Amino acid sequence: MTEPINDPGLGDPALHDRAMDWVLLLRSGQATTDDAEALQRWRRQSDLHEQAFVQAARMFRDLGAIGAQLEARNVRPAAARISSGARQMVSRRGFIGGAIAASAAGYMVVNPPLGMWPSLVELSADYRTAKGEQRDVLLAENVAAKLNTQTSLSVRSEGNAARVALITGEAAITAKRPASDPLILTAANGEISSAYAEFNVRCIDGAVLAICMDGAMTVSQNGRSVQLSRGQQVSYSSTEAIGVPTLVADAERATAWREKLLIFRDQPLASVVSEVNRYRPGKIVVTNSDLGLRLVNGTFHTDKLDDFVAQVRQLFSADVRSLPGGIVLLS
Repeated sequence: MTEPINDPGLGDPALHDRAMDWVLLLRSGQATTDDAEALQRWRRQSDLHEQAFVQAARMFRDLGAIGAQLEARNVRPAAARISSGARQMVSRRGFIGGAIAASAAGYMVVNPPLGMWPSLVELSADYRTAKGEQRDVLLAENVAAKLNTQTSLSVRSEGNAARVALITGEAAITAKRPASDPLILTAANGEISSAYAEFNVRCIDGAVLAICMDGAMTVSQNGRSVQLSRGQQVSYSSTEAIGVPTLVADAERATAWREKLLIFRDQPLASVVSEVNRYRPGKIVVTNSDLGLRLVNGTFHTDKLDDFVAQVRQLFSADVRSLPGGIVLLS
């Protein structure tokens, strides 16, 4: 069962109450893009605001996990073993009931419309990057990572062990560990193990692509493992089994994001827009299926995507309609 929540360092109760209000608003399904922007402003007020929100999001997530376990065992929610301090703090907002009810209803995370803001599980990650942001982090001893845009990653290391989880997004990982104590990285329903390697791993909507840039690594899923060496890649997803390793056809394009570049070669506009949306504020939606099939060739700088819509309009004579909340329709 999930370990009881007992954190004596809860800080300012009023701040944590407000953080819980934000989490419950996101969970309610009634949050708007204005709410999401207001939340970001609130979190940026101070480190204490950010810590309060992350703690509230994790508590909701963990309590939801308790609810799922109780439901699986046909145990009443009242049997949850939660510390009296945590119960007293969260019950003021109906937090336990909300989290367990969310789990019982199958809503472990909030699914924002059109992906306009991060889900609750992403917001509760140890490291998270916003749209267009990149970040260098040290995940464990001799394990460094460069996080790409909209990436959420949690550290699950214990003692000297190096264990991390890529919740969503993309990261370039450098591991220089003893062979007896490799890095273990989980992504979707698989994992990557490596003691000494440089690799790129991408996990978007449950689809994982792992590329070995140097060294060696093992990629496993559902009891099957494959070995990757320099210049090889493999993919799998929550619905598809791990494939056969293949040579990386275009290493420059695969790793161009590290230089803040997006390189597209004969790719359908629909998939190009999907990638651009990960970097550009707002949301571009292609409403014409024929337009979505048009092929794109080009290199774009991730810091200069404001002109992307105008370029598509000019290149394909597309109709453009702008809606509130940064939504743009292409047809």
